[in-house]
Amino acid sequence: MSKQNQTVKTLVVAGLLCFVCSVLVSVVVVTLRPQQAENAELDMKKNILMSAGLIEKGDDINQAFKSIETVVVDMQTGKRVENADVEDFNQVEASKNPKKSVKIPASKDVAGLSRRSKLAKVYLKRDETGKINTLILNQWGKGLWSTMYGFIALGPDMNTVKGFGYYSQGETPGLGGEVDNPKWKNLWVGKKIYNEEGEVALEVVKGQGQGQYEIDGLSGATITANGVSDSIEYWFGEHGYAQLLETVKAGEL
Repeated sequence: MSKQNQTVKTLVVAGLLCFVCSVLVSVVVVTLRPQQAENAELDMKKNILMSAGLIEKGDDINQAFKSIETVVVDMQTGKRVENADVEDFNQVEASKNPKKSVKIPASKDVAGLSRRSKLAKVYLKRDETGKINTLILNQWGKGLWSTMYGFIALGPDMNTVKGFGYYSQGETPGLGGEVDNPKWKNLWVGKKIYNEEGEVALEVVKGQGQGQYEIDGLSGATITANGVSDSIEYWFGEHGYAQLLETVKAGEL
């Protein structure tokens, strides 16, 4: 066999091998896609429950999540959007779509988010009388290296923090990454968002936090800590969830 024929044969075999491998990879990706989506959904449910202290190690996530009611609300009115696709709506993605979001006025954009979704996806738990005793809200803001995405849970007064946590962040391990430290997250429980004048007062401070409106600072991570404070100030201000919280307190959700 000539060298030319050997080369052609080698190229044909290599091409067939590449084709077969690409087909196998495609089949695997398509086959696993539903499982990946299911795992992602399960992980999100877990983070929602964890942010409110509604699940313990070993608990069945889907079973625990049955106590959670998911609704979509209009951010401007705080009212439920009856015809919304609750399952498919993604508040974070909607905030990036000009048709589904609004520009945040510069004077109110303390967290540097630029835009926010017109609608919000919220999670709530009711007591035996039907009154909301836990409200779980999306909240995100910029740290030093990343945008930090998470949830914050409020008690029945819509002011006392029941839990706080991030499910996605890329801050420096050991410094800003301490936002994921369970001990630090536990410091949020029982703190108040608003002071007696109705102003957003909760913040991360340098050093040790004092009283009901301060959270211990993150050593060596001032910019990350400031980002957390800024996100709380925005999301609980008048351009954020303030109207929703009034609607809930009035028993209209």
